[in-house]
Amino acid sequence: MKQSSISYANDEFSSAESSRDLSLLSHYSLVFFSIFLVTFSVHADELSDVLSDNKNILFDYEFQTNELESDKLSKSWIDPIMLQYSRTYSEQFADRTTQTGSFTVGIDQPIFKSGGIYFAIKYAQALRGANEAEIKLKKREMIGSAVKLLFEMKKLKLEQKKLALLIKNDVIDIRLKRESYEAGLIDSSFLDQAILKRNQDETQHLEMEVSLMTLEQSFTLLSDKDPNTLKLPKLKLISAERYKGTNLELTRDKLRATEKGYNAKMTWAKYLPTVSLQGRYTDADPNPLYERPGLEEKYWTYGFTISMPLNINTFSDIEASKVAHLKAQTEVIERKHTIDEEYKLVKNKLRIIEKKIMLARKDENLYNRLYITTRNLAKAGEKTSFDTAMMRNSLQVRKLDQKIYRLDKQIELIGLYTKVANAL
Repeated sequence: MKQSSISYANDEFSSAESSRDLSLLSHYSLVFFSIFLVTFSVHADELSDVLSDNKNILFDYEFQTNELESDKLSKSWIDPIMLQYSRTYSEQFADRTTQTGSFTVGIDQPIFKSGGIYFAIKYAQALRGANEAEIKLKKREMIGSAVKLLFEMKKLKLEQKKLALLIKNDVIDIRLKRESYEAGLIDSSFLDQAILKRNQDETQHLEMEVSLMTLEQSFTLLSDKDPNTLKLPKLKLISAERYKGTNLELTRDKLRATEKGYNAKMTWAKYLPTVSLQGRYTDADPNPLYERPGLEEKYWTYGFTISMPLNINTFSDIEASKVAHLKAQTEVIERKHTIDEEYKLVKNKLRIIEKKIMLARKDENLYNRLYITTRNLAKAGEKTSFDTAMMRNSLQVRKLDQKIYRLDKQIELIGLYTKVANAL
């Protein structure tokens, strides 16, 4: 392969042709990156089918739990109504045992907490959204991991095919070098190197078998589907602006910052005056010790309370909540920067992979011409069938390289997909 590449670089193309190719490469690169970000040609919900049923059920439970917990939190400012029934027996009187019973309904409900009630409701809504974004991100990452494993398995199988072709070339090379050695044309070290290369390639082929089993086992932990029957999605690019606009990590961090903001206001409000209403309804048996005309068995007691805590830690508590809010806001700024850098890195990787595909395509054209020439020379008796087979195998290797590079693009893109809220 190295000799062929050197021959291609030195003999096949003139400097004028190289300049023209570089110009075409720049043009294609501009077209290629006119749109960005990854997305699937199928709907995001369809991709969740790649996960096992149990995995999807677990995520459904997480979403339901988040909704229920958020509902509880948004209503936590409403105090419970207390119901109480009691019955008392007394042996104070010598001639009898007296018994009295009572039933009460009581409330002690804050109706004004200096804005704390409003902020508590908004806090619960922001927390609900942040947790929902977190769960969505977790699910998308798991889907992305499963799909990435599918891409990696397909890539590894192509690399196995490529290595099998190289091993065939190794076998032919050993045979040709053995003949040259027996004829006294080369030193034995050349034959030893050819044998060593074949053994190394065969060892690598066995290692690929182990790697493939590992990938299959990892996929089994995420999905109960047969990886050999699943159709790989085709990733497309959307704009970088859309990637940032629908990024689940950024959405989560923004909601976390909003949540911390409302928490700071709640913290501030809890040290301000609170107005509460109290009410109590009682239905009780009269106490024989206090029996007198006009004493009601059923009656209401009601009133209100104005309270305000005086706490030595008030200032520190309020300042700590403000610092937490400022920290969350700073994390949003950092997340935006991280997203931009992540996207730039993927974009640059894709550009390099595209160059590798174009170079492999040029090599394919070169080997195709060399193969035709070698085949014709073999028919004329100037080359052997082994030369033709080696050239044909080299041609197939470069075709496989292009497929492998395209899968590399998909693997890079899947990293972006996992961060996006909606694939379409």
